Amino acid sequence: MSEKHEIIVDEQHHDFRLDKFLSLTTEFSRTRIQDLLKNNAISVEPSKPFDAKTKVKNKERYTLIVPDAVEAEPRAEAIALNIIFEDEHLLVINKPANFVVHPAPGHFEGTLVNALLHHCPDSLSGIGGVKRPGIIHRLDKDTSGILVVAKSDAAHQGLSRQFHDRQEHLEKIYLALVWGRPYPPTGLIDAPIGRHPKDRQKMVVISSGKSAQTSYKIKKVFTSIKDPANYISLIECRLHTGRTHQIRVHLNYLGIPIIGDLMYGKKTKKDLWQPEVHNFPRQALHAYSLAFTHPITLEHLSFKADLPNDMQNLFNILN
Repeated sequence: MSEKHEIIVDEQHHDFRLDKFLSLTTEFSRTRIQDLLKNNAISVEPSKPFDAKTKVKNKERYTLIVPDAVEAEPRAEAIALNIIFEDEHLLVINKPANFVVHPAPGHFEGTLVNALLHHCPDSLSGIGGVKRPGIIHRLDKDTSGILVVAKSDAAHQGLSRQFHDRQEHLEKIYLALVWGRPYPPTGLIDAPIGRHPKDRQKMVVISSGKSAQTSYKIKKVFTSIKDPANYISLIECRLHTGRTHQIRVHLNYLGIPIIGDLMYGKKTKKDLWQPEVHNFPRQALHAYSLAFTHPITLEHLSFKADLPNDMQNLFNILN
């Protein structure tokens, strides 16, 4: 099913090049916009001839009809999975770090989708064309922790409604080790998230973004022996929305970026903490707990996954 976007030009963007204007006001890159123009997937009201270089005018309405992305069909691979729970309708997985969830350019093999196609080839929801078969939500490659996957169409639809509507019985809790100490020690980060206007690979808190809320609280604070004013904190985060990179962006926005996060992190003085802390090879973020209603049996399910070895070792070093 194609995706429709409507954008109205405001005074701020009057006389911008069309491709630049649309790249700034949508999630798509300038190259992607130009590709859509070539395929006649963009229209304008009032109607007029236009191309990528056309200067947009105040109050013009541009409509983008974006077709679904077509990806190479993944093949089944015998990859071991850490399965916490499984029945005929769904399975819950403890995903390790450095494990890509679904195929994408540069990662068409060795992904969770490849593993799922092998593990449940006859029942996996959406097999034969769905971009992320059976996967309701995603974790970044370097984020570890709990992930639920549907094995039937009915389970897929029921779980998708829960995650999309953010129903009250759905609970997602993450643990993160961060540079610094938040004040107050508990709170709600309510800040919209959207595509970075200059770096399309990154997300950022921006007024034009989508609503995003993350609750947080301090679980433990560590103080540098060499500088008592320098802290590292273990933070618990609860997601109320599900935006791309939400926790990473929100904690960075709060001034406490996640240790090891190369995209949203920061450099610190290397003599203040142990080398294992400064050289931690991934973002120290773990999907610790997930609770939801079984879409078929309606039973309330709750799962937890302890910190993986690398984060536990880091915690022990700090302790």
